[in-house]
Amino acid sequence: MTGMSNTLHSLKPTSRRPLHGLMDLLVEDSLTAGEAVRLICITSGARLRRADCIESARQHLRIYRPDVAIVDMGLPDGDGAVLISELAQANPRTQTIIGLTADLNRAKAAMEAGADSFFEKPLNFIAGFQSAIVMNLPHHRRPMDIRLLLDLAFEADQRALQEDVVHALELLNSHEKAGAQSDYLAAFIAGVARTASDPTSERAAEQYSNTQN
Repeated sequence: MTGMSNTLHSLKPTSRRPLHGLMDLLVEDSLTAGEAVRLICITSGARLRRADCIESARQHLRIYRPDVAIVDMGLPDGDGAVLISELAQANPRTQTIIGLTADLNRAKAAMEAGADSFFEKPLNFIAGFQSAIVMNLPHHRRPMDIRLLLDLAFEADQRALQEDVVHALELLNSHEKAGAQSDYLAAFIAGVARTASDPTSERAAEQYSNTQN
């Protein structure tokens, strides 16, 4: 793994591929959000690996150390802030740590845990993603003349979105899981609804959360 890491770091960023040579780890349970980040990374030149929960992310981290970690704040096995704190306190520290959330109220928790920045779901535009990462990289890892793709936007992957909806329904139909993870479930549904531009489902998720608290 060390050889692969050295090879990646020998790849220099360019103005059009500002994340060239970076290894990104995305910790995200939503397939829709995962597909969005994958497309952004491909366009930007980064390599991406994905974990769908905190424990899976820890398994990744036992094998390699990513340059960039993007951590969803609501994960099925715990609070993303816990993992962010671990990444921030690790030696060596992950160069860039980003919190990801559909709930801006969680942004403060991400920053307090040690994140360098945060993204708000849905991830529809590339420029914000690129700039948030590049601005938090060491100077020698930044491109000299970055050209952000300001006008490049994309729609949510409908297949991934459908799978996320099915997953949410499965959780709702499982009373044991829903009861134990009501906050997580409400946040997951809200994130999917926001990605799908569905305010009705987003309000339903908020109402569900209120009935569980």
